[in-house]
Amino acid sequence: MRHERTKENNNSCFAQMPQLKMFSGILKEETGVAFIESSRNERYFECHPIWSGYLRHFTGREVQARLLPQRDYETGKQILIIWPKEAESKEPFFELYYNERLIKYPASTLGHIALNINGAVYNFSHLINENEVMQPEEYLYRPAMGEFAPHPLTGRFDVSDPQKPYFDKFGRNFMRTIHVARVTGADIEKLRAHCDAELLRIYRAPKDPKRPHKYSEFNFFTRSCTTIIRDALRAIGFKDIKGIIPRDMFISASTVFAEAEKIGAVQCRFFVKPQLLVPEAPPSARSWVLNPRNLFRVRRHRRLFGY
Repeated sequence: MRHERTKENNNSCFAQMPQLKMFSGILKEETGVAFIESSRNERYFECHPIWSGYLRHFTGREVQARLLPQRDYETGKQILIIWPKEAESKEPFFELYYNERLIKYPASTLGHIALNINGAVYNFSHLINENEVMQPEEYLYRPAMGEFAPHPLTGRFDVSDPQKPYFDKFGRNFMRTIHVARVTGADIEKLRAHCDAELLRIYRAPKDPKRPHKYSEFNFFTRSCTTIIRDALRAIGFKDIKGIIPRDMFISASTVFAEAEKIGAVQCRFFVKPQLLVPEAPPSARSWVLNPRNLFRVRRHRRLFGY
């Protein structure tokens, strides 16, 4: 779900999202019929298409689900999004995401950076419609159905039919492995306000009539997914974070976070969300370390993440 544009007040973009009806229970499949069974033995979505990727990875697990406004091209029904139930954080946090590169897209060679602030995932891009803030489940677990799916013949992005565009933009954790640096104890409200202001600036930027779908002020060196998030983190005190390349910046940031934890400024956790493999996406790969300085940090970085 894309967020509503921020108004002149300072309310968070994420706070303006409507409340959505949630369902929870165990994802099951019996005699070819998939459904979610609640603790009261109620069956939800027996007559609704459930993506095979969910059945592959989440069958038998406790999940949450809700309907998206987008519709499946084959059935015309609203698309159902399902994600594993996880404990909610009891304290403010942010998670820095390094998304590995997508093998089938040259534009993804360097990977991607995103930022989850208290359950609001901020994503910045050279495409105007990908500058957005989403519920974490949408960022991580959207199904490869309808507009989110790759084209059924080419397996890639294809918008040749405007009535049935295939954006190949389903759940990022099904598309690639995601490396996560989770931090608590930082100035979360200031970080969120900074990112909201960045989105507002992007929406207000003058449009290029020759490329209206592109963010006109995008600049690889100063206004990219990596540098916007890097500068947001610098603004809340992590001033030593450097880098314009996603993986290089992520290594730098993880190092800075670990040093801040040593002096008791923040608390950190470093982990990997392995790719949930599905036929729609080949295995992802880490992009290369391009900054020579980070070559010396890689060994410590690997210890932090356990690989």
